[in-house]
Amino acid sequence: MRSEFARFAVLISLFGVLMCPKPMGLLAATGDDTLHGSVDEALVGAELLKLADSDGEVRRDAIQWLANSKVGRVGDALEAYRLGKLYFWQGKLVTATPVEGSGSKNLTLQDALTGQPIYQAEATLLDPPLVVAKADLKSLVASRKERRAVVDAVRVLALYAEDPAVRLNAVKKLGDLRNADYIDELEEVCNQDSNDQVIFRAKESVALLQLIDTKKDLTVRQHAAKELGEMASARAGPLIEDLLENENTDESLRKVCQQSLAQIESYQGVVRVLGYIFSGLSLGSVLILMALGLAIVFGQMGVINMAHGELMMIGAYTTYEVQQVFGHSMPDNPVNEFFWVALVVSFFTTAFVGLLMEKLIVRHLYGRPLETLLATWGVGLMLIQIVRIRYGDNIGVNSPTWLVDGVEVFQDFHLPYNRLFIIGLTVVCVAFVYLLLNHTKRGLLLRATVQNREIAATLGVNTQYEDGFTFAFGAGLAGIAGCGLTLIGGVTPDMGQNYIVDSFLVVVTGGVGEIAGVVCAGLGLGVLNKVLEPMFSTIWGKVLILAFVVAFIQYRPAGLFPPKGRLADV
Repeated sequence: MRSEFARFAVLISLFGVLMCPKPMGLLAATGDDTLHGSVDEALVGAELLKLADSDGEVRRDAIQWLANSKVGRVGDALEAYRLGKLYFWQGKLVTATPVEGSGSKNLTLQDALTGQPIYQAEATLLDPPLVVAKADLKSLVASRKERRAVVDAVRVLALYAEDPAVRLNAVKKLGDLRNADYIDELEEVCNQDSNDQVIFRAKESVALLQLIDTKKDLTVRQHAAKELGEMASARAGPLIEDLLENENTDESLRKVCQQSLAQIESYQGVVRVLGYIFSGLSLGSVLILMALGLAIVFGQMGVINMAHGELMMIGAYTTYEVQQVFGHSMPDNPVNEFFWVALVVSFFTTAFVGLLMEKLIVRHLYGRPLETLLATWGVGLMLIQIVRIRYGDNIGVNSPTWLVDGVEVFQDFHLPYNRLFIIGLTVVCVAFVYLLLNHTKRGLLLRATVQNREIAATLGVNTQYEDGFTFAFGAGLAGIAGCGLTLIGGVTPDMGQNYIVDSFLVVVTGGVGEIAGVVCAGLGLGVLNKVLEPMFSTIWGKVLILAFVVAFIQYRPAGLFPPKGRLADV
């Protein structure tokens, strides 16, 4: 027997039918998650309310009706029902969020259909949402059969979500399920959606499902295989390979599949190469930021700073501390401003640590490169152990929300925003260093000290001050590199050791003290590293790069950009 909930829902439905000036039917599939008028909203709400009915058949019929409603937001309510997070309260279906600090005893409520907070009857927009005790809510629990039906319904309803990214993900999922029952829904998306990318992926999914549907006419399957080849569909590659390996595949279909697979592999090969190049550019950007400081310090002071990688690590941990101060977390409490502050704080923090190193240790070892190398290596080990004691072995830094996604330049070629940002950050830092060295008084004094320390001192240049400034400035650049590296990698105490050798290779290959050499060598070694990794293992790739650098130095001992004129003898 139907409960009072069912009677209430039926009355609302009849009222909606009587008040509607035209016959009520299923909502049009426009791809727009908008309920067309209050009558439609009432009808959908009435069907949704049937989920609280005690009769299982009524609930299953309601789920089927809601699946066919093509109202994307209904999917959230059904998913909450499947997970046991849907509640009945005072004649409404609601979802609930625990009040902070109360555990799960006190909850704020949201309307299950609209997701809007529920307020007291006479509350204004300035009043807080209504808070109720969990005991006042009736939890709705779906049966196993209902959960299976809800999963299918949510998959289809996602095709009509308001967010294009949700619709795009939905058409991909339905195509990957290899269930030909979804062809009609996907074809409807192709005809009615307004987003070009969603339409393209929907057509791709339709072709995938038609290709595997053995009940389809052979001509239809051949056309689907040909269309996937023309699309250069990466998703179709494994499926076509399976068909070619199947001995029962028709010979005419096999021929079309072979042609399509060749088209797909050709296009995807180009995409992979471009991906390697872009990844190499982002890796090269990190190496450039690291090597800039090394090149300036080694060029002026002749100091091989083996703790430079640990200075980068300090920049990364400084970024973590700034994140903690701002309370930035994803996705609960995004505070994107923290990252701009972290860039500045990382620079000055590592610059200060570098200045202390120069004042306390490095200054007393000038002219003794071996002792300087060993001393800075020991300082690096000390910094690693200090950080490990304080933070442990691994922490995480959350990227700002505007760096989480990426842009698809063309089909299957994605450029992540975080790597684009690192490349842009490197361009800004290189430009700043160039302007500082070539168009400021500080840069003039620094270059004079590099060219001839003794003559610069006789002309009144405080070379000790210049040494301290140079070491601190180079350390600060390493701190910026560490801050940028948190966007693409983990933060560990020994993270700097993964980059210090490559950074020295960049300095030696580019030419000591030459900014142009650092840029060219950094980008070149970064791209070469990423191109060799897929062909060989990571270790063998680094061995080959080292062998290449050794051979190059034999040919050009002074690097890509050797000093000219009087500087060549310095």
